Amino acid sequence: MAEVMRSETLNISNNTSSLASPELLHVLAVDDSIVDRKFIERLLRVSSCKVTVVDSATRALQYLGLDGDNNSGGVEDLKINLIMTDYSMPGMTGYELLKKIKESSAFREIPVVIMSSENILPRIDRCLEEGAEDFLLKPVKLADVKRLRDSLLKAEERVFKNMMHKRELEANDIYSQLKRAKI
Repeated sequence: MAEVMRSETLNISNNTSSLASPELLHVLAVDDSIVDRKFIERLLRVSSCKVTVVDSATRALQYLGLDGDNNSGGVEDLKINLIMTDYSMPGMTGYELLKKIKESSAFREIPVVIMSSENILPRIDRCLEEGAEDFLLKPVKLADVKRLRDSLLKAEERVFKNMMHKRELEANDIYSQLKRAKI
């Protein structure tokens, strides 16, 4: 357990747009199995994501600063775009982690993907109803990761465009007010 938390980036993309930046998509991967952790980390790195891996839901909460410990890192500086977690883990399940994240005002908007080797429909439905973005069956495939990444990139782009449109409308409104005040 010497390597519980690790963050690495490998950008193999030739696309130079800001949306292809490895800093844009930071994924927190949570799995108690070292084999599964290494596998999902590799898939994410090959997909040009920055990856932080932890070995339990408790460690994920610590990393996010949601464990109630005042010594946890600065939440305001933490930029996570996606959390991928195993469902079945000792101590706290991925479902319980999902619930805690969705209860958090700081992280509730972050998509959470649950992974499991068991295809149990009531479990899948319960996770999706609680707010999971997706439920992936293990072994997770590169196509699954690329689909998630592409979906996140499109969502980030929509958010950015909406923010810019809102600022443009605000600027136009201010300009109109100033113009009327001078007349």
